[in-house]
Amino acid sequence: FGKSFVLAKQWKLPGADINPVRDVPRRKFSNARERYLTPKEAARLMEAVEASANTQLKHIVKLLLLTGARKSELLQAQWKHVNLERKSWHIPDSKTGKARHVPLSQAAIDVIKALPTWAKCPWLVPNPETKKPYTCIKHPWQTARDKALLPGLRIHDLRHSAASFMINAGIDLYAVGRILGHADHQSTMRYSHLADDTLLAAVEAGAARLNLTSAVQPGAA
Repeated sequence: FGKSFVLAKQWKLPGADINPVRDVPRRKFSNARERYLTPKEAARLMEAVEASANTQLKHIVKLLLLTGARKSELLQAQWKHVNLERKSWHIPDSKTGKARHVPLSQAAIDVIKALPTWAKCPWLVPNPETKKPYTCIKHPWQTARDKALLPGLRIHDLRHSAASFMINAGIDLYAVGRILGHADHQSTMRYSHLADDTLLAAVEAGAARLNLTSAVQPGAA
């Protein structure tokens, strides 16, 4: 609407000297896409990346799903950043501009222990040909994604999926936000509906265990 007044003023139309909505705060709309893998979809994806010609793709996808890290964070990760004894991965420069630590599950540690290594190569999952971080993994990713019948799935959706798996396992939003390295609570709130679904499933499970509906007959005093 405001842009129309700008054009009207440029065209010198009558009454366009003052824009009545100039000082009205603009509402920010989020265009973030949320796509979450189901366990069955994740299994199909893992089968596809295992068969990928890119031998590092399976490691990359597994670690993204197991840590919830950003692709850029993982591709820039170095061996010196990982402490397997403390089960911790130090990210010195995240998207928020602050260093953070990502806890490593035993499954993630097993993946890291299985990673190929090269002499004098500091990178965790480098390009085997250049021994440097990948600049692009778009082609092998799309090939595996399409083979898994998951068209449109972005590699960033693995981060969303990691969050959804944690929340559906009963982990609270605050903890998930800490693991993902969110700068504010609002970033984590996009997953709040998943938490609600988990809570609903919990009370439904409790109700099923009690089985009160069979104990109380309709019309009973």
